[in-house]
Amino acid sequence: MDSASDIKILILDDDTFMLKLLTKMLAKLGYTAVITCDNGSDALKKLDQADTSPDLILLDLNMPDMDGIEFVRHLVERNYLGKLILVSGEDERMLRTAEKLVHAHKIPMLGYLHKPVDSGKLAEMLHHWEIDTLANPASASKKIYSADDIKAAINNRELVNYYQPKVAVATGEVIGVETLVRWLHPQDGLIAPDRFIHVAEKNHLIDDLTRLVLAQAVAQAGKWHREGQTLRVSVNVTMDNLASLDFQDEVFNLVSENNLPPQKIVIEITESQVMGPDARVPLEILTRLRLKRFHLSIDDFGTGHSSLAQLRDIPFNELKIDQGFVHRAWEDDTLRAIYDASLAMGKQLGMDIVAEGVEDRNDWELLHDTGCDMAQGNFISPPFPAEDFSRWLSEWKNRFEAGL
Repeated sequence: MDSASDIKILILDDDTFMLKLLTKMLAKLGYTAVITCDNGSDALKKLDQADTSPDLILLDLNMPDMDGIEFVRHLVERNYLGKLILVSGEDERMLRTAEKLVHAHKIPMLGYLHKPVDSGKLAEMLHHWEIDTLANPASASKKIYSADDIKAAINNRELVNYYQPKVAVATGEVIGVETLVRWLHPQDGLIAPDRFIHVAEKNHLIDDLTRLVLAQAVAQAGKWHREGQTLRVSVNVTMDNLASLDFQDEVFNLVSENNLPPQKIVIEITESQVMGPDARVPLEILTRLRLKRFHLSIDDFGTGHSSLAQLRDIPFNELKIDQGFVHRAWEDDTLRAIYDASLAMGKQLGMDIVAEGVEDRNDWELLHDTGCDMAQGNFISPPFPAEDFSRWLSEWKNRFEAGL
């Protein structure tokens, strides 16, 4: 990342005092290449000129003439590649809705700030941006990978598994890990899944990709089991996998080959993908897997359109509350209501409850106070390669014993 003084920032707000205040805050942080505009039309003119086109925009939502939502649409039309921070006096629900819209438009957002702006939160947001850009320089290159690239990666076994722990909130015991795929590209290094998964899905490669991930995950689970680490290893499965009746036999054969009890493999299905128009084949597969004592987990609970029907029709024994309802639920009444309802429903159904997206101590304390079974998220650990498990486990035990 360039030095702070080289980063071009545009502040768009109809309040002159706010423009001056934000400019002063940014200057104290070393960001001096700042342009201010009090209306959307002038801001778009700056955007259209190469010498004033910003790397970052601080955008007010509620402005006369052209509001922030309309301005975002103009950013999309111009294929804006910079970052965005929303700054507004609107309530939390309005800001969250605006954030979802920005993400839907594929514009990278650093977050949002409430007015009056807390300079510490602005500094933290920009600091995380700098760290992320330095740690992931390849992500800034916007390189596009083709279906042939993905196919070659699968054939050459360049896809590697990373694992993110799930821990018991009450005791700190490590219950299991979720398998998360990465691409170890021979030239570009480690590639995150958001750079290639959608390409695989669009080009009918996701079934082959998932089967490779599954085979590697079961083999690793068997290795851990033989070493005395009896972890539940979760693998995300797609509807493409559930389209063939051979799938459950393939899974069972994998655990048999690796001398692994079926109870140690968790099949995670994203809620919104579970059932298509013809539910017979996936329902048969999932039912037979449960009969063989595999665990079934409904992932991203609350994000689809038929949550209750899925719980009614499929024998899940684990429910994962989506991270969008967990992180910051301790301070957001809307998120808290959804989190509480999901937790209560899962418990009434006798399911194991996993809260995803646990990012900080406040998230953890909420889970502890509400009796959630398990936690997963960067507060516990980001995903890591299998060979790092022992080191992380030792560090985690020390952290938990020390009160985190």
